[in-house]
Amino acid sequence: MKLIKQLDDVPAELKNGAVTIGNFDGVHQGHARLLSRLITRAKKVGGKAIVFTFDPHPTQLLRPESAATPLTWLDRKVKLLAMLGVDALVAYPTDMAMLSRSPVEFFDEIVLGSLAARAMVEGPNFFFGRNRSGDIQTLDQLCRQSAIELDVVRPLSSGNAYVSSSRVRSLIRTGEIAQATNMLTAPYRIRGTVVKGAERGRQLGFPTANLSKIDTLIPAEGVYAGRAYVDGKLWPAAINIGTNPTFKEHELKLEAHLIDYAGDLYGQVLEVDFLARLRDIHSFSKIEDLIQQLRKDIKACREVYQQYA
Repeated sequence: MKLIKQLDDVPAELKNGAVTIGNFDGVHQGHARLLSRLITRAKKVGGKAIVFTFDPHPTQLLRPESAATPLTWLDRKVKLLAMLGVDALVAYPTDMAMLSRSPVEFFDEIVLGSLAARAMVEGPNFFFGRNRSGDIQTLDQLCRQSAIELDVVRPLSSGNAYVSSSRVRSLIRTGEIAQATNMLTAPYRIRGTVVKGAERGRQLGFPTANLSKIDTLIPAEGVYAGRAYVDGKLWPAAINIGTNPTFKEHELKLEAHLIDYAGDLYGQVLEVDFLARLRDIHSFSKIEDLIQQLRKDIKACREVYQQYA
């Protein structure tokens, strides 16, 4: 899996393949369906399966006040796409010059020029070019004129709605991790830098890693079962998101207790997967009651972790 960040860096072996353009935030099951078709098309034309995206999302430049918090960072997206069989991700550094291109200019410069695509795969709600003025019909016309095969893949449904990044985002925002996981191609993951906290957990016998500088969507407040990655090894984790009402602390925190782990994590970037939501945040009148609940949480986390082992 290759990651390309400059159009001048696209090697010859990545040209003349099948291309899809999109954000692919979260890399969910709907994306997986489209990418499966992309890989099939790439094999048919004898080329590679290429994903083209903008990094960051164009709305962060055009409408930063309304830009959605991302579900994945770039390196994570690369790994998820690689797991699905994509050959390369072209992550164009978003700039106003590219966003100002008309649909025809974008098509000529990117699809025909830089990627020399022989096939394209998109969803029916695809838009491109300045002010999203090009749609799937526009793309179909341009592909026909250039003898490029275009496949339009219908969205994947789950329940009574389509699987989408916005739907996954809504589920995560409300803490419905199990439902979100069913729509994703891998458990939802965040990353953050471990910083010093009040060390309440350590004093109670349950040391936690306090995460800051989290650049993706944080799930709703609550206690979650998860897993953490340290030096290439997995550890079951009990994750707490919220304030600490028992100790009258009102600052929102994200803390992860790595079960059975002993070591210094301060300053490290820690990646954590969310596997299940266990309960709401509660205030305890007695420290003994809190400790008893933490033991129950850890037992539940071990059980959930084993389901994914």
